[in-house]
Amino acid sequence: MMFVTAQQLEQQMPDATRLLSDEPEMETSLHYVYDRYKNHVRVFKLMGTSYEAISLPENRFWLEELELGLGLWQGSYQQTTGLWLRWYNTAGWVPTRREQAEQERQWAELEHQRAERLAEYLRSQGIYPDSLS
Repeated sequence: MMFVTAQQLEQQMPDATRLLSDEPEMETSLHYVYDRYKNHVRVFKLMGTSYEAISLPENRFWLEELELGLGLWQGSYQQTTGLWLRWYNTAGWVPTRREQAEQERQWAELEHQRAERLAEYLRSQGIYPDSLS
């Protein structure tokens, strides 16, 4: 692990230092920096008055206390394909609202098909579910 001062961070990643130093009253122990030009994520942990760069071999960082992580995901979002910052959990990438809605729509369709098959079976047995109340 390496320790960096704000000045060293300024030299390595000017935008990151600005992000970290523009809000000195912000008491945040972790900072995420995403370089969209290099498709690289860096995480810095506050250690006293300097930041420690944390090694991210897979461009992902897990937050144990939240049971969530933040990492780079390859895919399409809002009709643009590329690498995106995305939350993940132990089950995988956290679905976007659109993905969640599609999953719910598919589940509802499967349940509808299942109900139709059951109703068809009941009718074959002389039971008419539409007349049951």
